[in-house]
Amino acid sequence: MRKKTTEEYIEIICLLEKQEGRAQTGRIAEAIDVKPPSVTSMLQKLEQEGLIVYESYAGARLTPAGEKMARDLWMRHRTFADLLGLLGVTGEIAEGDACQFEHHVSPETLDRLRLFLEYLSESPDGRRCLEAFEKFRKQQQ
Repeated sequence: MRKKTTEEYIEIICLLEKQEGRAQTGRIAEAIDVKPPSVTSMLQKLEQEGLIVYESYAGARLTPAGEKMARDLWMRHRTFADLLGLLGVTGEIAEGDACQFEHHVSPETLDRLRLFLEYLSESPDGRRCLEAFEKFRKQQQ
């Protein structure tokens, strides 16, 4: 099973579970544009891995391990979206790009990016750097 595919399923199950109480096979299929039998097959694999509890016709719910994976994915996503936002990338583009980046980053790189974002937003030098970058960016347009 590809890691990215697992992550995409966990994200959509988390979202649907929050919105609807459970992630039903048909709704998952709609959301990620795959056929329901493919979803059923993946849900069975995710259940075997301990990431979800799956009941035919009722849908899927995340286990504590699945919830942890969803939180980690959300943290990765926010790190990239926040960084892109600081660079002046518009919201929709930043969110879309963050969805791509979050699946392809090492823990070491992510930790360093988080630390850098903290520096930029919390230290006087970091804030001055952001202000200078914003001025430079506007001059380039």
